[in-house]
Amino acid sequence: MGEMVRVDHLAEERRKAQFDVSAMKVAWAGSRRELEISDRMARIVASDPRVNEVTVFCVIKIVSFFVEEEASKLRAAVDEPCYMDLHWGMFIPAIKGQGTDEQQKKWLPLAKKMQIIGCYAQTELGHGSNVQGLETTATFDPKSDEFVIHSPTLSSSKWWPGGLGKVSTHAVVYARLITNGEDHGVHGFIVQLRSLDDHSPLPGITIGDIGTKFGNGAYNTMDNGVLQFDNVRIPRDQMLMRISQVTRDGKYMVSNVPRQLVYGTMVFVRQSIVQDASVALSRAVCIAVRYSAVRRQFGSQKGGLESQVIDYKTQQSRLLPLLASAYAFRFVGEWLKWLYTDVTQRLQANDFSTLPEAHACTAGLKSLTTSVTAVARFLMKTVSSLASGEPPVGTASYFARAQHLMQCNCEVHNADDWLKPSVILEAFEARAARMAIACAKNISKTSGLEEGFSEFSIDLVDVAVAHCQLIVVSKFIEKLKQDIPGNGVKEVLQVLCCIYALSLLHKHNGDFLSSGCINPKQASLANEQLRSLYSQVRPNAVALVDSFNYTDHYLNSSLGRYDGNVYPTLYEEAWKDPLNDTVVPDGYQEYIRPLLKQQLTSRAARL
Repeated sequence: MGEMVRVDHLAEERRKAQFDVSAMKVAWAGSRRELEISDRMARIVASDPRVNEVTVFCVIKIVSFFVEEEASKLRAAVDEPCYMDLHWGMFIPAIKGQGTDEQQKKWLPLAKKMQIIGCYAQTELGHGSNVQGLETTATFDPKSDEFVIHSPTLSSSKWWPGGLGKVSTHAVVYARLITNGEDHGVHGFIVQLRSLDDHSPLPGITIGDIGTKFGNGAYNTMDNGVLQFDNVRIPRDQMLMRISQVTRDGKYMVSNVPRQLVYGTMVFVRQSIVQDASVALSRAVCIAVRYSAVRRQFGSQKGGLESQVIDYKTQQSRLLPLLASAYAFRFVGEWLKWLYTDVTQRLQANDFSTLPEAHACTAGLKSLTTSVTAVARFLMKTVSSLASGEPPVGTASYFARAQHLMQCNCEVHNADDWLKPSVILEAFEARAARMAIACAKNISKTSGLEEGFSEFSIDLVDVAVAHCQLIVVSKFIEKLKQDIPGNGVKEVLQVLCCIYALSLLHKHNGDFLSSGCINPKQASLANEQLRSLYSQVRPNAVALVDSFNYTDHYLNSSLGRYDGNVYPTLYEEAWKDPLNDTVVPDGYQEYIRPLLKQQLTSRAARL
């Protein structure tokens, strides 16, 4: 077959763009500096195949040659999960958040130089989200001034921590603190797992990898591990003691720092997960939009070209809300990053006031962006505090207008009214408030709070989803109030914001209608406006995914190539498959030829 001619099949799509793509790249990245660094790191990875061949090579590069900001961008561009993610993302933040000043001075320099490599050993075979149900014990021995770390049951085995299976030398281990026969609940301990000389497991420690993970194998570069302790002893000062301490004589003492401080690490991790979800969604959308623009099916008129798949309304209704969601999650991720920074600064000043909300918001948004009851409890507490006159704050501040939101009527009389941010916002606030207050009333009628939470758990999830969707919508709207430079950039983002909100309204029509936030006519007008918005964003679809600034190397997709050369690439890639190394397949002589020649053995014939 002759050499295939390569053509930029998406050039025409890019000529349709009604906004400045370069400026949109800055808006997506967060700043011109962020864009410059991420672009430079992505091109380093794309130009050096060794970086993706061995993640360890990436580690060496990151530690040796780049400053922290560049290192994080390079790590993202490598796009291969590894133990470093847990070391920098959970082990170090846990010590920062829960360790005393003395403990931080001792452990953080070692960790930052990677003279020790750590992981976060919390999840067990028998318990995950229910941290208070963990079974691993840490019993204080006053004779030796040590804690004895022990796995009393099979289900108490640490299970799943990334970096644990083969690499980590240390872990922050979460275990039940027992002193003088009393169980004081789950606390964190720094435990050495492997020798720093030959990497062998220390006495009393059984450790290994949990094996292949389900899915496309992308996460199998991470050594998720299993860990058991057989009466492993550690010094008393390796208990993380910022929140509480055990004295030399075994007395348990609680500091004036709230226990919720342990959530600080999880706030960081969850905000990272929200940002990661935005990246994962945007990559998928980038591939889907480009291929939908290249692929043609049906609709040929008088022998002309068939219709582009992206021009079908059914495809737009599936694809464009996801495109809008990618931008929405990106912007709420920016806000969460700010929230985490704000919380961290407050914690350092011993101001813990915003921690409960940060914990609730990040827990809920993590669930929302990756598919939720912590946020539901936060909302029920907010509703109950209304009676006492305590003003709600932060993302729950709309409850201060609960009386209005319970009675207001949606001001939509024609389809264009759904383009008004104030109308959209009030509809989402009214939905969230009415659902939360109705749920709180139902719970109040039960015999106890926990029984109520159990009985109405499905409703609580719906309440949490409504609140979190409101947060995303409101942060998108807030983003649009900022100065966003670039010809047409803000205008196309306004269209995406409306698509995101109205597609949610369409999907959750039942919530809005049953709570009386809108009437059936207004729901119909929202759908009418949504169809119009799809048509408006259609010419910009390819340019909007170009604004993610992903290299072909990073996308790693024949379907999502920048130039749209899908079919030649698919054809060429097919011939690289190992099955095509031979023309006649292995096993032909033994299995296929006898079948074709009807020369089966008598035994096979009998079978």
